[in-house]
Parts: sequence; C-alpha cells; structure tokens
Amino acid sequence: MRENLGVLRARIESVGRDPADVRVVAVTKTFGPEVVRAALGAGLDAVGENYVGELEAKRAALGELAVSWYFLGHLQSNKIARVAAAADVICSISRHKELDRLAALACAARLYVQLDVTGAPGRAGAAPEAVPALVEAARERGLNVVGLMTVAPPDPPGAARAFGLTGEIADRLGLSVRSMGMSQDLELACRHGSTEVRVGRALFGARGPLSGAPTA
Repeated sequence: MRENLGVLRARIESVGRDPADVRVVAVTKTFGPEVVRAALGAGLDAVGENYVGELEAKRAALGELAVSWYFLGHLQSNKIARVAAAADVICSISRHKELDRLAALACAARLYVQLDVTGAPGRAGAAPEAVPALVEAARERGLNVVGLMTVAPPDPPGAARAFGLTGEIADRLGLSVRSMGMSQDLELACRHGSTEVRVGRALFGARGPLSGAPTA
C-alpha cells in the first residue's frame, strides 16, 4: 500500500504539482474494512464509496478512525437520507430535487456538483450550462457546496476538455475543489488543476466481486 501510494504521489509530482496540494480519495468499492485500515495506515485520510450500503457498513466498522467518508455514486431519491447521514462529502449532485431533499434534511455534508461534458445518454452529471443554477440553488438553501466533480471521457483530448472546462466553471463560481482524475488519467487532471483525485486500482489493484458487501 505505501509503495503504491508513493508511486501515485510521484505521478502527481511528475507533472509539476506538489502532491501535498492534491488530495487522494481512496476508492474502496468491493474491498473490505481491512483495506480501508491499510489506506489510513499509509497516510490517507479520505475514503470514497459508490454504494450507500458499503459506506454505512464500513463507517460502522471503522467509526473510531479519523477519516472523511465520500459518497461517489448516483444519488437515488429513496436513499438520499441514508447518504446524508453517512457521508461527509457528497460528490454527485446533479438535480435540483436532490438539493431540495438535502436541505429538508438539514444536511451538513460538503457537496460537489457533478459535471458531465459529454452529453452522452446514460452519463451521470449536469450539463455545463446547468451547473451555475445548481450551485446558486445550493447556496440559497444554506447547503455547503464547495466544488465540482467530473468523470472524463476516455480519450485524452476529450478528457483535457472536460478537466479544463471543470476548472473554468469552478473558478467562475468561486468553488475551491476540483475533483478530477482517476487511476488512468490523473496526470492530465493534475495538469489542469485538480485538487482531488479518486483512485482505486492504482492503490489496491483490480477489484474483485462484491463478495456479499451490502450495496443497497
């Protein structure tokens, strides 16, 4: 784990960024609590989950540890209350009704609006032109919106465009966090100003099956 984290930080440094300026969110989907313990023991302090059931289970198992818990997955209406109760950071805001529900719950989590630049069917996230209104709505409701998150398309030109546009919109809206980049494209994301990368495979290797982990 420590060796993989060292390689990851060297990759960040290779594009002229100080690794201390780029937070690494360890994505532990399908891995058990022991992997989270190893990540924290190696010096990480942020863990991301795609499924609320896994988030709840791992937080319950590791409640004594100092860690920021991130929810990275799609926000389903019938699970928003559970996400709000379990997550310190919710990264996937894309609809006004999600903000209404979180405000009704007096959610104190830090929020990121998820940006999709592809417009492809089935892709999660809000279109670029919809992001300012979502951020304004979050602020009007007293929610703590602090950043933008994006998942880039696989081609480098498309990824560069996604990362560049995310940074431009974040600057325009006064948002300090740009959650951009994963195992395969974190160098490009860091060149474009990422402040957080979400990494699973580069830290832990290939994921296995869910092995009975709760996802609901």
